Amino acid sequence: MSRLEIKICGLSTPETVGAAVSAGASHVGFVHFAKSPRHVEAEQIRGLATHAPAHIEKVAVVVDPTDEMLGELVDTGAITALQLHGKESPQRVAAIRQRFGLPVWKAIAVKTRADIDGASAYAGAADRLLFDAKTPDGAALPGGMGLRFDWTLLRGLAVPAPWGLSGGLGIDNVLEAIRITGAPLIDISSGVESAPGIKSVDKIMAFCKAVQPC
Repeated sequence: MSRLEIKICGLSTPETVGAAVSAGASHVGFVHFAKSPRHVEAEQIRGLATHAPAHIEKVAVVVDPTDEMLGELVDTGAITALQLHGKESPQRVAAIRQRFGLPVWKAIAVKTRADIDGASAYAGAADRLLFDAKTPDGAALPGGMGLRFDWTLLRGLAVPAPWGLSGGLGIDNVLEAIRITGAPLIDISSGVESAPGIKSVDKIMAFCKAVQPC
């Protein structure tokens, strides 16, 4: 087994959830965002989560969610963490964490070192920071577009909270990403797809196998 934590995100079928679990993923992610090709409804998440055993973390990915939306997800009883992928402020992150009683991740959109430095504002509010590539202005999606940022921006950095790396990862570059950043968790979505929103069992298995020596 890899010492890294691995999150396979944007899962939408029992087969791909099962593949992620079998391959050694520590986390499975379910996107609840209507504009995304990976969107799944709360009741779908409830069913999909049954294919991952209790020791696997189940993360719901949302974008600038309302409390009503979060309540619907939490009420499924299937979610063990919430990932905020919008423009949520540190105050909003802290409020969600307090109200719903689940670990909260905050995705940090990165293009420059200033973006990474700004993540310190979330220390104490978020349980985990997830550094992801900043999408272009006006993009329909805040992530999951296969974009990457300059990973050397994270080299040797003392991040003020548990963290992970996302954005543009794939079977061919994940080892380089780990070597450069020292990321303790890697999060992949489009890099294990055969088409937008369509996860590949073979790619999930190959990706997890690639990082097992790490």
